[in-house]
Amino acid sequence: MNDLISREFLHTPYAANRLHGSATLAEKLVVDFRGLDCFTYLDYVEALRQSSDEAGFINNLVQIRYVNGDINFLNRRHFFTDWAHAGQPMAEDVTAQLSANAVTVAKRLNQKADGGRYLPGLPVAERDITYIPSALIDQHLLSHLRTGDYIGIYTHLSGLDVTHTGLFIQTAQGPVLRNASSKKDQGAVIDSPFMEYVHNVPGIVVLRARQDSQAGTQTLQHQARSPAQG
Repeated sequence: MNDLISREFLHTPYAANRLHGSATLAEKLVVDFRGLDCFTYLDYVEALRQSSDEAGFINNLVQIRYVNGDINFLNRRHFFTDWAHAGQPMAEDVTAQLSANAVTVAKRLNQKADGGRYLPGLPVAERDITYIPSALIDQHLLSHLRTGDYIGIYTHLSGLDVTHTGLFIQTAQGPVLRNASSKKDQGAVIDSPFMEYVHNVPGIVVLRARQDSQAGTQTLQHQARSPAQG
């Protein structure tokens, strides 16, 4: 289903800093399909996957974006791996299951190498991040990825788990990373050839959606085309 839902957003313009809130600014729920960054794109796809009407979508989005559904900057899932490790899991981290060559690194999320913070006011979170090095991503691994898996592009930078996100989608032309690209010559939700993309990055983290709930696609397709709100 993630293929169908995520496809509705293809060519949507990239837009950074779409969410509203900080340690000193009251958090507000934002729902805006007119412009997406790589992480809000995943928020919307996963919320739509779980929903069959607008009210359900809003409720699911709140639960996905915020720990315990509390609309607060400190409870926002700021990091990709928060989906699997902060509060009630929104997805399962299957990285280690996919490859015996997965590498685990202890990280202090939100703490820069110089001791500063990426997000002022947000506490540092100690977490082991498991990733599959790009040199070890091969056809065998691809055969174990599923269409709709959430992909994080691992980074060696201190304090971060990933620097980009997208969805693994198997197409007739081969596997792609469906992602909201910020590159100047793209600047939209696009399909990037998967192997070509991951060849030039340190590695990948793979999260898989929980199958607790599914929804029909007719309402979702209509909603994904609707103007933004919030």
